[in-house]
Amino acid sequence: MSAQLPHRTFSLQQAQALVKDLHQPNPWIYWTDFLTSVLIGHALFQATLFAPDWLTIENSFLFWTVRAGLFVMTGLFFLRATIFTHEMVHFRKGTFTGFRAAWNLLCGIPFLIPSFTYYPHIDHHRRKSYGTEEDGEYLELSHSSRWAIVGYLSLSFVIPLVAFFRFAVLSPVGWFFPSIHQWSFKHLSTMVMDPMYIRPLNQGSVARTRFIQEVACAIFCWGFVLKGPLLMGLLVDPLWIQAYLMGAFVVLLNSVRTLGAHRWTSEGEELSFEEQLLDSLNYPYRPWITELWGPVGTRYHALHHLFPTLPYHNLGIAHRRLMEALPADSLYRKTVRVSLLAELRALWGRAAEHEKSARDKAEGENAFVERKMAA
Repeated sequence: MSAQLPHRTFSLQQAQALVKDLHQPNPWIYWTDFLTSVLIGHALFQATLFAPDWLTIENSFLFWTVRAGLFVMTGLFFLRATIFTHEMVHFRKGTFTGFRAAWNLLCGIPFLIPSFTYYPHIDHHRRKSYGTEEDGEYLELSHSSRWAIVGYLSLSFVIPLVAFFRFAVLSPVGWFFPSIHQWSFKHLSTMVMDPMYIRPLNQGSVARTRFIQEVACAIFCWGFVLKGPLLMGLLVDPLWIQAYLMGAFVVLLNSVRTLGAHRWTSEGEELSFEEQLLDSLNYPYRPWITELWGPVGTRYHALHHLFPTLPYHNLGIAHRRLMEALPADSLYRKTVRVSLLAELRALWGRAAEHEKSARDKAEGENAFVERKMAA
């Protein structure tokens, strides 16, 4: 595998030959990783919630520092657990049924992100829809204002509330009023970046799965609401506050990760295979850091776009094989980045440059109009 391939341009066929033995997922790795992540996350969440009862630290600053540390650790474990939905959508139909059920029970339902909300992710991998209006997981951030980046990150604090309202209110109402049912499906049933994304109504066999998951989420929401007043006699249950803050924190972590997954250079047009490859990024270095913010293979996002069905536990092996065997000027090498922060700064700089160009263009047009009027 160490001998470099002779071709100077990137060849998908060459790359496929290098990773053809890596497409089989290992169920033991999936089960162990997911259960460890989600159960530790739930345990840390409870430890953070009940810290005043067991954390006997008299110094208030130290107490809140420890509690904040527990909160951050909880968010990182929960982020890892939720990202498994990204793997599940690429499983072959009819496989890993037990794993899908366990993920929804322990993660998807209580976090209000049941698996049906991620099914349109496949559109993000279709060459003809990637980066277009049909791709809800894409924003033209390199050709937008820097406020678009700020706005996207700010949605992290709104999404948990919207998700709760969607399943606690709109789902039950929609069962009796089909128009609300259809509206909520099209506008509030997909994990996407673009808040204007409209999901197609072609539900097909998804309808039954969606209904079961919606019922489960609605029951969870109302149990969550009634727990404090009925069981504890509280007007405001501390669980509500921590759950909202945790939800917003995990969404924010995932949003920051997503900003580093692509260069966001599309302007809405259809991109070629090579352009899509160069628009996606890998972060193979410093796994003790990158695995925290880009867990379950998401730090190898360009490689994932090349081979969406490669299981996450083989992505590192696949990347090393490609880097050893592909030619020095291969396009694939241009997808590699060292630092997420550096790429975020680069994205911010591209947006700033776009703002400047748009401002200069507007000033030029205004000057032209003024000259015409003066003449």
